[in-house]
Amino acid sequence: MAIDSVGSSTSAGSGITRQTIASNFETFLTLLTTQLQHQNPLDPLDTNQFTQQLVAFAGVEQQLRSNENLESLVKLSQVAHNVTALGFVGTHVTAEGSTTELRDGLAVWYLTSANPVQANISIVDQNGSTVYTETKTLDAGTQPYQWNGRTSTGTMAPSGSYKIVVNATDASGQAASVQTSFSGIVDQVDVSGAEPVLLIGATLITMDQIRSVQRAANPDSSGNPGNSGTSGDDSSTPDETPETSETS
Repeated sequence: MAIDSVGSSTSAGSGITRQTIASNFETFLTLLTTQLQHQNPLDPLDTNQFTQQLVAFAGVEQQLRSNENLESLVKLSQVAHNVTALGFVGTHVTAEGSTTELRDGLAVWYLTSANPVQANISIVDQNGSTVYTETKTLDAGTQPYQWNGRTSTGTMAPSGSYKIVVNATDASGQAASVQTSFSGIVDQVDVSGAEPVLLIGATLITMDQIRSVQRAANPDSSGNPGNSGTSGDDSSTPDETPETSETS
């Protein structure tokens, strides 16, 4: 009958929290010793069972400690990730996405197409309203698309976030895919979530969206050149726009 009592004690011992088992090896040894003291002399604990219990506990303890070490590594990795993200503040980045900021009368996107296409381009404001549309031919490869903030009605759109929508067709009239990206200066970084989020104006991006990084040393390198009157059909890049010329 003592064996039943020991069995109950062992079951109670198994209810100890994993953290206690992992941090106090003596607790397990005490339970095991108690089991040995109260075993039936006519039917002693089998040596193999004894060894299996020791091995089982050692395995559990090692696994728990491994989990603790992995959690520590994850935290260290998160800290390193956040520190890396903070380094983007003040830099000029190009990232995948269709939303960018209209600042000082200029918004710039980059459009990438595998083949020459005919594209219907729409600019949409934060309320979902289309403020500007045009049709133009896109060459194969990546090219900048600049919008000077002038709407289809001729008025100037207010500064803020705008989205570009591109519907394109190839030479055979079939729908074609056009990838969009944008550039701007990272204003701040939010590290309160599971992964850091970079803010470019009101536009949120994650680090995996970033395709290039450039130190913003002056206004020209931020994607806002001295020429802010460029229309949407200007095919030159922001940095390549001559400061001494101005187009209508």
